[in-house]
Amino acid sequence: MTSAPGKPARIVSLLPSATEILFAVGAGERVVAVTHECDHPAEAAALPKVTANALPTEGASAASIDRHIRAALHEGSSIYALDAALLHELAPQLIVTQELCEVCAVSYRTVQQAVRSLPGHVPVLSLEPGSLDDIAATVLAVGSAAGCEPRAGQVVEAMRERIGVVTAMAPPEPRPVMLCLEWTDPLMAGGHWVPEMVALAGGVDPLGRRGVPSREVSWNEVLAAQPDVVVLMPCGFGLQRTLSLARDVTERPGFNQLPAAASGRVVAVDGSSYFNRPGPRIVTGLEILAAAVRATAGSPLPAGAAWALTPAAV
Repeated sequence: MTSAPGKPARIVSLLPSATEILFAVGAGERVVAVTHECDHPAEAAALPKVTANALPTEGASAASIDRHIRAALHEGSSIYALDAALLHELAPQLIVTQELCEVCAVSYRTVQQAVRSLPGHVPVLSLEPGSLDDIAATVLAVGSAAGCEPRAGQVVEAMRERIGVVTAMAPPEPRPVMLCLEWTDPLMAGGHWVPEMVALAGGVDPLGRRGVPSREVSWNEVLAAQPDVVVLMPCGFGLQRTLSLARDVTERPGFNQLPAAASGRVVAVDGSSYFNRPGPRIVTGLEILAAAVRATAGSPLPAGAAWALTPAAV
């Protein structure tokens, strides 16, 4: 594989959002390996995988997955396995990863250890976004590292235009209280860019904390918040898996007394595609929230979202 001078010819992405960004800015043809969770775009899913899940999560409940993750982190074990031998064989000239969350990708410490065994100096770009502006900045940073600055600028401009369309909408009056849950058992209120997205979409997020990781919240906090809309966006899960977990929330004592239950405004979304990954598709997540803030139960929702309460329960 050849590349223009100054452009890394062989790129390894250790983060699904980084993979999406690399393809969006025009560096996809130079990506030689990705993670086992990289499923977008379709071309990325066909590339060699240098990571694997080290925990049993297939078909497991949210509570079971949480227990396994907490135990692994407590013991100092990695949640993901890195194929250092394959990484060495691929001889990357750029590695894109993150330090933001050890639950989201292979640990940065593991990556550093593997890179030390590679021949020559291999640059490692670590992405640490905490807001929508930070996500735009990471697109530009990846574009710069990959030698695709002009295309990266175009991607960011398109993102900002779409964000502007949402922010130009008149917010509902009064603004609905919106609870975004990044995990259902235990309950985790969305953090980082999610509270910002709620505000831009026209809602009020009483439990999320901007710019910091999602945090565990008690059911009493949820009851006290009296949300008008509940959005389920479990980290790493698509829409159908999220729908299957809705009972973790809707069957808790006192749920039926919440405004969101009375109105039927409980929404499941494809968190993996549009909320958990800080890449260009985060803007689609913002558009989904803007629709959910204004929707009545049973009315059409954008692709990637669905009502989580059955008609009989509404």
